[in-house]
Amino acid sequence: MKKTHITLLLMLSVFAVCCSQQQARRPVSQSQGTVFMKESAERNKKLIAGEEGKIDSIIKSEPDRKYIGSKKGYWYTYVKQNTADTITPKKGDIAYFNYELTDLDGNVIYTQLELRPQEYHVDKEQKIMMGLRHGIKLMHRNETVRFLFPSHMAYGYHGDNRRIGHNQPVICTVTLTDFKPEQNQTTTE
Repeated sequence: MKKTHITLLLMLSVFAVCCSQQQARRPVSQSQGTVFMKESAERNKKLIAGEEGKIDSIIKSEPDRKYIGSKKGYWYTYVKQNTADTITPKKGDIAYFNYELTDLDGNVIYTQLELRPQEYHVDKEQKIMMGLRHGIKLMHRNETVRFLFPSHMAYGYHGDNRRIGHNQPVICTVTLTDFKPEQNQTTTE
C-alpha cells in the first residue's frame, strides 16, 4: 500500500512541476499583425481604385449607354430590357441563363457556348461568382444585361485556376431566359 501512495505522490509531483513551468508564448511583436493589416488594406484600396478607374473609362467611352451603379460595387447596363414583366428571381427560385465573360479590354475569356446554359438555385448555392448571384436577382425574363464586375465581385484574388487571373475584373453579359419557383420543379429520374 505504501508503494502505491509513493507512486501516486511521485506522479502528482511530476505533473505539478510540468504544469507550473509552461507559460503561454507571447507574440514576437504584437504590432506586426496590425502593420500587416494596414498595409493589406492600403493595397486593396489601391487595387479597387485602379479597377474602378478602368471601369469608369469603359462607362465614359459608351455615352449612349446608361450604366447603373449597384450598392454592391458593380455597374450594369441593359442590352435588351423587358419592361413588360415586373417580377424578378428571388431566393429559392431556379434561374436559367446564358452568359459570356470578357476582360475589360473586350477580349473573350469564356464564350457563351463554352459556359453552356446555366441553372442556378437563387441564394441557395454559390457555384457562380458573387456579382452574378446579385445581378441575376435584378433581371426580368428575356433580358440581357452587361455587368462590369471589379475583381472582388468576380473571382477575387484567386481567379478561377484556368483563364481568369487573380484580381481580374470582368465584363459579364447575361441573358436570363427563364426562372421558376423551386416547388414547381419536376424531377426526371
